[in-house]
Amino acid sequence: MAIEIERKFLLKNSSWKELADEGTQYSQGYLLGSQFASVRVRIQGKRAFLNIKSATIDITRQEFEYEIPLDDATEMLETLCEKPLIEKNRYILKMGKHAWEIDVFSGDNEGLIVAEIELSDQNEHFDKPDWLGAEVSDDARYYNVNLVKHPFKDWS
Repeated sequence: MAIEIERKFLLKNSSWKELADEGTQYSQGYLLGSQFASVRVRIQGKRAFLNIKSATIDITRQEFEYEIPLDDATEMLETLCEKPLIEKNRYILKMGKHAWEIDVFSGDNEGLIVAEIELSDQNEHFDKPDWLGAEVSDDARYYNVNLVKHPFKDWS
């Protein structure tokens, strides 16, 4: 079984940009979101994936991911996925043995920026950079599957 241990944070400032790579454009949509799991299609640069993730609101969740043909992913995003699609640029920052993923959302989620770190253990220690803000790992609003139903532009 594949397990993902991920923590999410807001950002205090934009100083992370000095350390980031050039970024990769992501477009993703959801085929199914149930009480048990979400099924999404994601185009990541020039590659595409089908991803299944347990619906647990926790830092540890089951996750399965499979590469699929880019043309199939494009067709599924256009015709089968719930709208609006999640559009974002993902930037990677390597810090020690960890890599931070900074997602800068666009479209209906414009203005939202979230940092994520994947860990090998729930209690694993990691350095918190100065630009890191409040943790939102347990706040379901920040899960991509929920940003489709309740985009950031509609938050009050």
